Amino acid sequence: MDFPLLPVILGAVLLLVFLYFFPISLWITAIFSGVRVGLFQLVLMRVRKVPPSLIVNSLITSTKAGMNLTANDLETHYLAGGNVPTVIKALISADKAGIPLSFNQATAIDLAGRDVFEAVTTSVNPKVINTPNVAAVAQDGIQLIAKARITVRANIAQLVGGAGEETILARVGEGIVTSIGSSISHKEVLENPDKISKLVLQKGLDAGTAFEILSIDIADIDIGENIGAKLQIDQANADLKVAEAKAEERRAMAVAVEQENRAKTQEAKARVVEAEAEIPKAISEAFRSGNLGVMDYYKMRNVQADTDMRDSIANPGGQNSATKPGRDEQRLT
Repeated sequence: MDFPLLPVILGAVLLLVFLYFFPISLWITAIFSGVRVGLFQLVLMRVRKVPPSLIVNSLITSTKAGMNLTANDLETHYLAGGNVPTVIKALISADKAGIPLSFNQATAIDLAGRDVFEAVTTSVNPKVINTPNVAAVAQDGIQLIAKARITVRANIAQLVGGAGEETILARVGEGIVTSIGSSISHKEVLENPDKISKLVLQKGLDAGTAFEILSIDIADIDIGENIGAKLQIDQANADLKVAEAKAEERRAMAVAVEQENRAKTQEAKARVVEAEAEIPKAISEAFRSGNLGVMDYYKMRNVQADTDMRDSIANPGGQNSATKPGRDEQRLT
């Protein structure tokens, strides 16, 4: 006689479905742990795709810690996208450390995207934030490179909507730059680095942030470049280039004036040559009209010869323009 397998398989499937939607073992665990949660409520959690084990275990943990929470509170936070176990751990840690933290605050911090358990841990054990190298220039032009350690603890009341570590680092860096820049000499900063910490702490840099600054310690200060000297060198180079440009402009103007004067000289020489070309014609016309006699002509030649002699004595090897009329007259003869 064959054993019917189909009813057995069907019964097993129905049993598994029943146990999935009716987690009886989990319900019994909750009852023995002193947690009030109904079996029908667990079935509704399955329907709403909420893990009953996560809610029940978190509820058991909070009840054992003396907290008065309900399954609806935890289920609502889970459906909102929160991390229920982290919130429960944060509430227990805050209660043991004496930090006032309500369930609504914890869920709001968790839904805001912050790790509420880490925030509580930071409130109990402050953490140290190391700043990157901050470069600043004192009034004597020497650059200083400082590195600081910021000790902070979480401000629970400001975790929702408060600024994060980046804001703290930016504000502290700004305070360090301001403190070094207000120093007359870089030696003053090197002698008293705690002066920077005091000035920065007085500014209240943690206002509006999710942290409370406990201390700011200058870990290291190094001397950088001489920025003042580099700026003076750059300014001198710029002034030199300006002066060179102006000198080049004046040289170009001088060359232009020289070329213009040469053109004028050539034009004047052309007019002289043109005038000298008219001399033979004038002498010929004077002979024809009787205004110039032979004796007058020889007297003029004597004067020209005397002038040529004096010019040759005064300027040996040079040409004398006074001889040109004589050459023109020889052409006439």
